[in-house]
Amino acid sequence: MKVLVIGSGGREHAICWKISQSPRVDKIFCAPGNGGTDIVDKCSNLNITDIDGLIDFASKENIDLTVVGPEGPLTEGIVDKFKSKGLKIFGPSLKAAQLEGSKIYSKDFMKKYGIKTAEYCTFDDKDSALKYIENCRYPVVIKADGLAAGKGVSICQNYEEASTALNDFMVKDIFKGAGKNVVIEEFLEGVEASILTITDGNIILPFISSKDHKQIYDGGLGPNTGGMGAIAPNPYCSEEVLKDFEKNIMEPTLRGIQQENLDYVGIIFFGIMITKKGVYLLEYNVRMGDPETQAVLPLMKSDFVELIEAAIAGKLREFNLEWKKGASCCVVAASKGYPLKYDTGFKIEGMEKSSNVFAAGVKKENGQFKTSGGRVLVTYGIGNDLNSAVEAAYCNLKKISFPGMYFRTDIGK
Repeated sequence: MKVLVIGSGGREHAICWKISQSPRVDKIFCAPGNGGTDIVDKCSNLNITDIDGLIDFASKENIDLTVVGPEGPLTEGIVDKFKSKGLKIFGPSLKAAQLEGSKIYSKDFMKKYGIKTAEYCTFDDKDSALKYIENCRYPVVIKADGLAAGKGVSICQNYEEASTALNDFMVKDIFKGAGKNVVIEEFLEGVEASILTITDGNIILPFISSKDHKQIYDGGLGPNTGGMGAIAPNPYCSEEVLKDFEKNIMEPTLRGIQQENLDYVGIIFFGIMITKKGVYLLEYNVRMGDPETQAVLPLMKSDFVELIEAAIAGKLREFNLEWKKGASCCVVAASKGYPLKYDTGFKIEGMEKSSNVFAAGVKKENGQFKTSGGRVLVTYGIGNDLNSAVEAAYCNLKKISFPGMYFRTDIGK
């Protein structure tokens, strides 16, 4: 069978890598892909990014399955458009994708279906928001309503920080329209966890848990990034925590999806906070997380393509999802200056020598790998326990270098 994977990041490299292991797959196309996806077994990059062009390609090439990596095409309705042409695609409908596309929509959905989440208010004008933060309890969390590449969240300790964030989001428009409307919510204290799941609309089947490291600097300091590394499983996700999650978050989410007729066949990413008062839902993502995918997929024993096809067929209840024993860790190598301004075009040394690499901001030019983004690549490691997985991930990273290469030294520690 032929598979089309849409996206260009480390997540998509990991997805292509996992799909390539299926004996049922003969050929993979990654659109547009990166320097790493192009060397995955059975995979070729495809320089098409517009939805109409992808539909034409999938039709002409008789693509059997399309898998969407990033949130952008999902919130632009790619699934509805592919389905209208009779093409098989894995992902939520345009309406369902609003669970990530709009923080206001998702918070209202949580409230409507009794899903445990932080108290919140929504605002579409700066003056009302400024008035609200004069009397709110700090710290407070301000979120851009729309898509902001994982960076549209600001934790504010006082009025000055909150007013600056509101000015950045709503007036300076640093997220190009995504922050014109905002959610202001209570700050929850605890440990974050990421739980990837898959749904066919009848059930939600959870993957193993994971933990992202969002801030740029060691110790969780500095500005938010798209994620600087991840571990799986999350050591804080005890049996008690997972039962709380399933009962108070996952099950009511499924009820809401069914009652709202959301046509959701795809991945649901639950960002949760484990607090002293139980588990709370922070956010939904309607696709696999990055870098969580790069830690979770290496531990998946089952055939990923068969899992996706079971979801599309509405037969997840019959699927036996199996995982390898042990733990996984992935560490992001980023360009100097990320997540702010950074330069690209630097030669990457040792990428061929290091096993277990997923490329992100990497291009191949005249036979050489060069940097082309903020988060350049991840190396991952698998071990019998978390410590050995962390050690393996950093050992693989030591084999790679490029000018200005930066990484956190405390992933999984």
